[in-house]
Amino acid sequence: MSLPPEELYARLRALVEEMPDLVNGPITLEMNQWLGRAAALVELTCDVVNSAQLKVCAQGLDSVLRESNAQAIAVFVYEALAKAELNAPASVKGTFIATGHTFDAFAAVGNVLKRAKTDILIVDPYADETVLSNYVILAPEGVTVRLLTEANYKLSLKPAAEHWVRQFATKRPLHVRLAPNKALHDREIFVDGSEAWNVGQSLKDLAKKSLTGLNLQEGNLGARKIAAYEGIWNASTPL
Repeated sequence: MSLPPEELYARLRALVEEMPDLVNGPITLEMNQWLGRAAALVELTCDVVNSAQLKVCAQGLDSVLRESNAQAIAVFVYEALAKAELNAPASVKGTFIATGHTFDAFAAVGNVLKRAKTDILIVDPYADETVLSNYVILAPEGVTVRLLTEANYKLSLKPAAEHWVRQFATKRPLHVRLAPNKALHDREIFVDGSEAWNVGQSLKDLAKKSLTGLNLQEGNLGARKIAAYEGIWNASTPL
């Protein structure tokens, strides 16, 4: 079996976005189904060896080596994604960010934010003050940035946002809202209400301890996400 390059890349990208917590909690039916998809898709990148090793690591999740096996599985999946990205058409590619490459993460997010002309909506349930200092500052002047986080937000965020508004006012408009706890399941960047970018990790932790990615959600998926999170924003409470 083979898939067109763009479809293989899209499936691997979705696999990464749906990666369960392989280290903690019970090994569920859903996790086993994800592992099965992972092995099949890794093999489709013409990497039979990694696919076989992934299966061995999956069987070893229920052991004292669970954490190392989980990390190995993540590496195999991200490596497959990187290979598929090389063969995918330019229009569907995202950005693969290796562990520890925090400058690459900084540059990749900056490139997305700089695309904005009027509005950016950042969704990050674990946002703290570094989201402002490291990333929001990269948005073009005059572009309104909206940050949607959860009610159990990091306490350092509020004073940082207040200082930001006092200093920048309308030069760099910023609005922060709090969604109910557990209402946000993704980390997203929406640009001008027309582009949906999925971020693999919270911006405050991006690429610090594990592989991640920044990917454009095209077509119906992107449009559905934009509409869904606009609805959450409208129903959320200002910080």
